[in-house]
Amino acid sequence: MEKIVRSVKGTRDFYPDEMAVRRWLIGKVQRISASFGYQEYDGPCLETIDLYAAKSGEELVKEQAFVFPDRSGENIALRPELTPTLARMIAARQNELIFPCRWWSFGPFWRYERPQKGRTREFFQWNIDLIGSDQVAADAELIAVAAEFLRSMGVRPEQAKILINDRRLMDAQLSQIGIHTELRPAVLRLIDRIDKQPADVWDANALEMGLSQDQLIALKALLNNADLWQQSPELSEIFVELEALGVREYAAYEPKIIRGLDYYTGTVFEARDTAGNFRAILGGGHYANLVGDVGGKPLPGVGFAMGDVVVLLLLESLGLIPTINAAADAIFVSVFDESCRNAASRIAARLRRAGYNVFSFPGTDKLAKQLKYADRLGACAALVIGPDEIARGEVVLKDLATHTQQVVPESELEIHVGGLLAQRQAL
Repeated sequence: MEKIVRSVKGTRDFYPDEMAVRRWLIGKVQRISASFGYQEYDGPCLETIDLYAAKSGEELVKEQAFVFPDRSGENIALRPELTPTLARMIAARQNELIFPCRWWSFGPFWRYERPQKGRTREFFQWNIDLIGSDQVAADAELIAVAAEFLRSMGVRPEQAKILINDRRLMDAQLSQIGIHTELRPAVLRLIDRIDKQPADVWDANALEMGLSQDQLIALKALLNNADLWQQSPELSEIFVELEALGVREYAAYEPKIIRGLDYYTGTVFEARDTAGNFRAILGGGHYANLVGDVGGKPLPGVGFAMGDVVVLLLLESLGLIPTINAAADAIFVSVFDESCRNAASRIAARLRRAGYNVFSFPGTDKLAKQLKYADRLGACAALVIGPDEIARGEVVLKDLATHTQQVVPESELEIHVGGLLAQRQAL
């Protein structure tokens, strides 16, 4: 056997079982998004690198984005995130849209990173944003969306928490300990990496960038102050609102949460498993002027993104991914012999027009082999249409779960098939 061509590093193959799980996840995302009044949208998978260069951050643009010149010489990027695209789309039709806009999307993204547990180079991501409101209630709503998603998946508050901070609060605190304005962006990025570096390396980096020993001590005390949020009117209001929305138990304050992207200006948050086994499940925050930065009128927004890799690892570890049979609602139509093929095809076409999922066997193998094939695929039922059944205007309807069967008039087939499917779905 010749060597099989390998897939591209950091990508995944989705066989039918994995694809069924992905579709299940998308269904959960769609339901939660719609329950809060969000509308689905999408953008292109290709954007000019200039779209990200302004606000996404140097690390994403120079190290993580897949960038290549097109035939005209313009540098194009496979989208590493969607928020800049969202801002561009809002700016393009700003005078036509009704604000605040509540939009969500689920699609593929690419980042050139070292593949490891919880991180791939190609991934699928849920993006959800509220554009056009600067109210704290908008920030709380997005956190509530994230919490309700976790609840809908069966993840309990003691298993995952949404950790919240505010960049305005941190900016004020950094000012109090004497960190100058020009140094704060670098310090914020340093804080974002505090759990990703050994303590001595992190300390050395802080001193190397210009912090004094006293400032480093003050910064570390700041990052261990669990009550700091009480000095922020915005965070205090958010926690009150989360209580009213019924999701307060999923939320907690964490001063180390900063988020690495440069465009966040207010509330920031991440969902993490409490056991600390995985990377962030989702993350997002408030941005004051991303729409204005891409040519539109200034508009505030808040949103978050959730990749499919980490959340599925978490759900798998908690035993929360159901066994999904993609053929569970399908009907198999057997072909008794060549003389019966037209009758079988006619009935299959009729059931499809009635809205049922139907498949058949391409050959005329023995009936036992055909039924075994349908059973292994997990089909709901099988139809047998032999010469005797054709002559009497009947069909044998086999329940493949219970291995029982009944003879039904062909004229009543849709009624009996529908009843069998309803019974299966009720189990």
